Amino acid sequence: MINRSKFKQFLISGVYKTPVEYLRSKGVKVGKGCMISPCHISAKEGYLIEIGNYCRIAKDCEFFTHGGIYCLQILHNDPDLDYFGKIKIGDYVSIGEGCKIMPGVTIGNNVIIGAGSVVTKSIPEGYMVAGNPIRHIGYTEQWYENLKQTSNLKSGRMGDEEKKRFLLSLQDDKFVHKPLIQSRESKK
Repeated sequence: MINRSKFKQFLISGVYKTPVEYLRSKGVKVGKGCMISPCHISAKEGYLIEIGNYCRIAKDCEFFTHGGIYCLQILHNDPDLDYFGKIKIGDYVSIGEGCKIMPGVTIGNNVIIGAGSVVTKSIPEGYMVAGNPIRHIGYTEQWYENLKQTSNLKSGRMGDEEKKRFLLSLQDDKFVHKPLIQSRESKK
């Protein structure tokens, strides 16, 4: 059995120098300063996708510009039926690992999308979203201000080894801790 992710990385590394070059070869418009890991265009219409400046797209994200109508074509004997949507991603957008971006979605500037999210609706500027399907979980500027005041470890410019030593020297209370999930019964 072939590991799909490793096979994708092998193909991309052998043919294209960077994931940005791969996306551009598919017709995707990519802005300046983007950090993009290997991802997948699940369509031949990469030219319908536009990525803004200074975006970060984590690995294994998928972009869909069409889909979901094959059965309708067959059922109604209508082979000309088709469905397409452009994807537009603004500037300073961070898309977490394994996200799926569906046709017709516009993502505003300064947006954070949590890992594994399925983006079925457009997202306004400054939102943080996560889930399947996505839901609004906060605002990027409020989160930034909170991070500056409560948990800024000032490790962003450290090299890997220096950061490792630093993080391993910290007490547990310096790290992010998520609350326990609640059952439906306990919410009533």
